[in-house]
Amino acid sequence: MADEEASADKDPEFMTSLARGLAVIRCFAERREPLTIAQAAQETGFSRPAVRRCLHTLVCLGYAARIGHRYALQPKALALGYAYLSSSPLASRAQPMLDALRDEIGESCSLGVCEEEQVYYIARAESSRIMSIALRAGSRLPLYPTSMGRILLAARTRSEQEAYLRGTPLVALTDRTETDVGALLAILAETAERGHAIVDQELEVGLRSVAVPVHQGGRVVAALNIGTQASRVSMAELRSRLLPALRRVATDLSRAGLFG
Repeated sequence: MADEEASADKDPEFMTSLARGLAVIRCFAERREPLTIAQAAQETGFSRPAVRRCLHTLVCLGYAARIGHRYALQPKALALGYAYLSSSPLASRAQPMLDALRDEIGESCSLGVCEEEQVYYIARAESSRIMSIALRAGSRLPLYPTSMGRILLAARTRSEQEAYLRGTPLVALTDRTETDVGALLAILAETAERGHAIVDQELEVGLRSVAVPVHQGGRVVAALNIGTQASRVSMAELRSRLLPALRRVATDLSRAGLFG
């Protein structure tokens, strides 16, 4: 995060204090416990005094609270994320469509976009908890081992795919996770050709998912997926029952013309 700040040093319109405050807020995203100044400083790359001032300001404004030597976000911080969800035509239009799809097929459905080389969930309809971590709007997952991530990567040029794969730590999350660059490039080429991606227990043991692209103006702007338990839904059923339903909803979203 400090690197992003450094890259904007020559921009006279760049507000460093705002950038730091937002970076500190983001430190709370993947944590379930209150955060210390030292932890926030390590994660952002900022000095402890700078982080302390950011947290003090957030406390004064009601976005955070101090608990001993730790800090926790307050309900007021929800307004920051809700501002996007309520103003985004994509998220607001997609949510009822995902709810209807979940009710139709009895499986969890999600819509994601690529931000900062990760899949950002912007809408989700969950039928039951299928992962060890809770997924919701705002959750992030890596691109390479996820079905939505592979759809988003498949829309890039070969050179862009290579740059991402060679610049990203390809960690084996399960014994099925593909981490070979050559093999992943072949998978992405196949994904682009077929128009869908299936990931079988590469992100987490027992989790199987299928994703398709959402288009606007001839480009892929988002990915739509269905996630299910491998013990409950076979690969054959994933392709024959879930994939057609997923494609139908993706087509409806693509035709809605809601993307900038």
